Amino acid sequence: MNKILIGFLFILAVAVPAAGQGNGSPLGSGNSVSLPIALPGGITGEVTVSFESVTGLTPVNLGISAQVVSPADPVLGARLPATVSIPSGFPVLVRIEPTPAGGLAFTGIASIEIRASGLSNAEDTLRLLSAPLGGYFADITSSVKKATDLKWGTSYRAIGSEGGFSEFLIVVDSTSLDQAVGAKLDRLDHILAANAGAIPEAVRADLAADLAAARAHSLPGDEAAAIHDLDLFLATVEQHSGADIPDLWRAAHDRVDVAGLLRAGANTLQFSLRLRQDQ
Repeated sequence: MNKILIGFLFILAVAVPAAGQGNGSPLGSGNSVSLPIALPGGITGEVTVSFESVTGLTPVNLGISAQVVSPADPVLGARLPATVSIPSGFPVLVRIEPTPAGGLAFTGIASIEIRASGLSNAEDTLRLLSAPLGGYFADITSSVKKATDLKWGTSYRAIGSEGGFSEFLIVVDSTSLDQAVGAKLDRLDHILAANAGAIPEAVRADLAADLAAARAHSLPGDEAAAIHDLDLFLATVEQHSGADIPDLWRAAHDRVDVAGLLRAGANTLQFSLRLRQDQ
């Protein structure tokens, strides 16, 4: 793997003007921070991290870095689903690892958007994947949008949500939507089961029932009903967040944002269901 690391606060601030992206300074608006990507080989883009409620948010405390990777790297490839590939126009691994000393904390979900230039793939094949540091990558996509403007030319914005932080990649994904839906249902079931002890039994039963209904409706292709089931699931999670379902993430890694994990899993599942609905 090509170990080219970019320190966003300092190196990117110098590199960005050469790429024609203004002064390279981090941009913030209360609950979000946007940082430019400028890497060797003319690779450009932007990372935006947004929160519903956050404390201690600064670019330093976020601990963001970007790294050029080789699409043929066997070590990285072993961490990826067999049906995905890293686009040669944007072979970028983004890492978000807040330092415990920074005191960053948030409730709910964190939204991660990576804007990439240099891509020519069809919009419906691009996905945003995430992994725990050194772990296996999974699809967290909630939206992919194509944009054309004077600053970027043609670019793609891949957006996903998380209940924590990790490593992120934009990939080209040939996974069938049936497989994607099934895998995301399984993952959401696993998250609920793994955190069962942190959720009151009655609330957990309601959530499990909503997931079971979503699975039943997704099998015959009734995407509208499955999406509605997940809307009910999300509403229950949000209603009980904090009091009944832990919803706090801290840089000290002493809390599990269970509500954020559940909501992020449901969001990306709905994304795949909507894609299949539109086929």
